[in-house]
Amino acid sequence: MDITTGNTFYFEFEVQLMELLQNSLGESAIKFISFLSALGEELALILILGFLFWCYDKKSGIKVGICVVTGLVLNPLIKNIAWRRRPYFDHENIKCLRPVEKDADIYDIAAQGFSFPSGHSTNSAVAYGAIARFMKKKILTVLAFLIPLCVGFSRVVVGVHYPTDVLCGWLLGVAIIFFIPLIMEKVGEEKQWLAFLCIFAISCSGLFYCKTSDYFTGLGIMGGFFLAIEFEKRFVHFENTGKIVFCITRIIGGAIVYLALNTLLKLPFSSSFLESGTFIAGIVRVIRYVIVSFMALGVYPMIFRFEKRFLTN
Repeated sequence: MDITTGNTFYFEFEVQLMELLQNSLGESAIKFISFLSALGEELALILILGFLFWCYDKKSGIKVGICVVTGLVLNPLIKNIAWRRRPYFDHENIKCLRPVEKDADIYDIAAQGFSFPSGHSTNSAVAYGAIARFMKKKILTVLAFLIPLCVGFSRVVVGVHYPTDVLCGWLLGVAIIFFIPLIMEKVGEEKQWLAFLCIFAISCSGLFYCKTSDYFTGLGIMGGFFLAIEFEKRFVHFENTGKIVFCITRIIGGAIVYLALNTLLKLPFSSSFLESGTFIAGIVRVIRYVIVSFMALGVYPMIFRFEKRFLTN
């Protein structure tokens, strides 16, 4: 998409605040604050879901995962309606210090996405908020407040979101963790697959108007996650583990599977006709993430059965 694409709207105090933060904070402070954004990014969410699903409590992992994948799709569905341009597009004194896609041009809207609402803020509010809701521990409730706060603040400091993007991202995340579990409870576990199908079908509405890669990534992760849950329930039946060694190996192994597959599946589709922003590129991205998330969450756990053999030797 052209750099002129999108809508520009903001409060003057937002620009002033962002300029003040970038000019007053030192380089070391900004680097640390920038790192906090990682807590709301794809890899962090996969590791969190992996720990819950593979190690701690499968059922809670599924509940949290449903909320997370809903947020991954719903946020860009709204973004592609609002079409709010990122702050650094329109304000030369605001610098982009942490682009969404590090390998793409910072002014490539298809790759970097739109600004409203903040995806990182939604992701962090959903993931950590859902964990606090289902785990019901005070420390997790505290973290569910502090981590999204830090993530949202970091997105303002690095120049990629207005404060109102962050605020609305948090509100969207809170809405998801309250409404999605209610819907799943009404449906019941026996018809869970039907709820998955309906949520995915509604999410596919973005195929008619979404232009940014974050939507296609989220839709692919959602599709792979839903397929993985049903596949595991019918064919895998792995057990959670309380052994630290196995928790570590499961998480490391899962991260390797996810990253390796994601990297390998990019290679056959690197030709010029699949440039970011085209519909074909979006569909390929959906397929890639369906395969990656399905393999990591559905097929990969099949190797857990060999852990018992390891214990008997």
